[in-house]
Amino acid sequence: MIINPQQLQDASNTIRFLSADGVQKANSGHPGMPMGMSDCMAVLWLRYLKYNPCDPQWPNRDRFVLSAGHGSMLLYSLLYLAGFGLTIEDLQSFRQWGSKTPGHPEHGSTPGIETTTGPLGQGFGNAVGMAIAAKMKAERFNRAPYNIFGTHYVYGICSDGDLMEGVTSEAASLAGHLKLDNLIFFYDNNSITIEGKTNLAFSEDVPKRFQAYGWQTIEIDGHNHDQIAHAIEAGQRDKEHPTLILAKTHIGFGAPAKQDTAEAHGSPLGVEELNAAKRNLHWPEKDFYVPESVAEVFHKRVEELKKEYDVWGSRFLGWEKTNTELAKEWDRQQVKELPENLEEQLLASVAGASGATRSFSGTVMQKISELIPEFIGGSADLSPSTSTWIKGKAAVMSESFAGTNFHFGIREHGMGSILNGLALYGGFIPFGATFFVFSDYMRPPIRLAALMGLQVVYVFTHDSIFVGEDGPTHQPVEQLAALRSIMHLVTLRPCDSQETALAWAYALRRKDGPTALLLTRQKVDDMKHEKPLTKEEFNCGAYIVKKEKSDVPEIVLVASGSEVGVAVQAAGILEAAVSVRVVSIPSKELFTQQAASVQEQIIPSSARVVVVEAARGMGWGDLFRQRLLVLGIERFGASAPSNVLAEKFGFTGRIVAARVSEWLQK
Repeated sequence: MIINPQQLQDASNTIRFLSADGVQKANSGHPGMPMGMSDCMAVLWLRYLKYNPCDPQWPNRDRFVLSAGHGSMLLYSLLYLAGFGLTIEDLQSFRQWGSKTPGHPEHGSTPGIETTTGPLGQGFGNAVGMAIAAKMKAERFNRAPYNIFGTHYVYGICSDGDLMEGVTSEAASLAGHLKLDNLIFFYDNNSITIEGKTNLAFSEDVPKRFQAYGWQTIEIDGHNHDQIAHAIEAGQRDKEHPTLILAKTHIGFGAPAKQDTAEAHGSPLGVEELNAAKRNLHWPEKDFYVPESVAEVFHKRVEELKKEYDVWGSRFLGWEKTNTELAKEWDRQQVKELPENLEEQLLASVAGASGATRSFSGTVMQKISELIPEFIGGSADLSPSTSTWIKGKAAVMSESFAGTNFHFGIREHGMGSILNGLALYGGFIPFGATFFVFSDYMRPPIRLAALMGLQVVYVFTHDSIFVGEDGPTHQPVEQLAALRSIMHLVTLRPCDSQETALAWAYALRRKDGPTALLLTRQKVDDMKHEKPLTKEEFNCGAYIVKKEKSDVPEIVLVASGSEVGVAVQAAGILEAAVSVRVVSIPSKELFTQQAASVQEQIIPSSARVVVVEAARGMGWGDLFRQRLLVLGIERFGASAPSNVLAEKFGFTGRIVAARVSEWLQK
């Protein structure tokens, strides 16, 4: 489709003022960035971006990621014009309760929004994950002559703020290392942040920085349509590097008093200034105005893209008929269908094993990889310690994306955001691993995975002070309570091989949110279950490990992870004097979701409760209203062998029993 210069200019102004009008109507938001980037987006969406609003999940669509999520009205205006189901009323409901146009783009709220972007830099990392996923799909499923998977680009916009955030540096570094030539980002180089000019705190040479990462960099006038088009085409031609297009733009473009000022960043322009901007750019002083000619040019573009979609569909049918078994595997992976007997196979893989739960997990992961090819991931340079390397499988490298293992490097934050991108792309179950104490570096992407309901698995090893000699910098204490506080994240802290296998099964079957597995460095006791642990028991979040000798327990020892063994030892000492039950609670979140009758059956309200957990005791009082003793840790750890720490911090059966006996006498 040929678009003349006037059509492009009219489209740019339509996007510009729909965005500014939406912010003004809401009396809240960020008009400056959309007004500055409208020219780049008109060129991209009308000439290059590949999409189909009738099938927003088309596998071969280009992905567009607005990492600068504060400029969300820009994306909503584009989705409206491109026919993704938004109405003018939706644009007029920007930032209002229940609208399809929230203050920052939210995945799942509106078709065409690829990811939830708000915290700056996260979208950039997501885009890197999507670009990796596209290459992985291509290598796994393309078969000549039907090379139809992964033949698309991931485009995005990042801002000065994105580039200042460290997560962008981590993700960009890995993207350059992997030579992600299917990744093209616009940098909205408008030199303004909320506090004023960027040179208040930001004076680095961005092109040189990204060139050092291994990116192609192109500097353009972000309001020159020809330069924008040439830059996109240059990005598409480069087959060795991702591309950063540094678009020099004017924030609040056209606004006579507020262009190039911080006032245009995060506040409405005001009716007078907005109308002055419209006059300045020879635009009608009408609210939410869309010329028929602009609506028509977007309609023609969509019709053109639908023809391309139909051609792809025909080629897909040819691929499907030629590669029947591969097509079945494609369909299975898209819905992540799992073996019916998954639990049985994973339990069998660790039958009779002894050691640390990280070791059990490593064994289980080998089996998972045999059963589930879409299971992919790696660690932040810690696979020997986290036991997360999939043996016999290649690593994803710039020369080949057919592998299973990832070398994320020492980039926990970037790893977390890239995992989200892999999950968002579809058809993968990604995992990422590091020491539990470094989950702090990953908290923003973990929270966003929970917010978006993404199936991502976090493998956090060295889960307590029993890391030992490395000392308090490497010993998690408050991290367990912190993870449990994230809504829609399920944390699982298994105590032995059976729990570890079932923890993995749960994480694999849970498709609507992330799961964290917390695993020990040190060996754990075998619980010697009287009968095999079932998934139903485990998935309750708590179950009885050791029953009381009388009909009703007077006291219930509750523990998770390595402390379950300690609680069992303490119960053996206490049971001569008191009726005691031991309950393993691998997931506090799952247990709190159970019906009151189920909770009562496992932990009777008539019994006193003692929680034994080598972590801060926050939150247990919300769960147990009966008399409660929490034996936890309310200080940082110390450098010493793990057996010494157990004695000093009171996590031996003997010490726990003594403290419980003393408490019972009060």
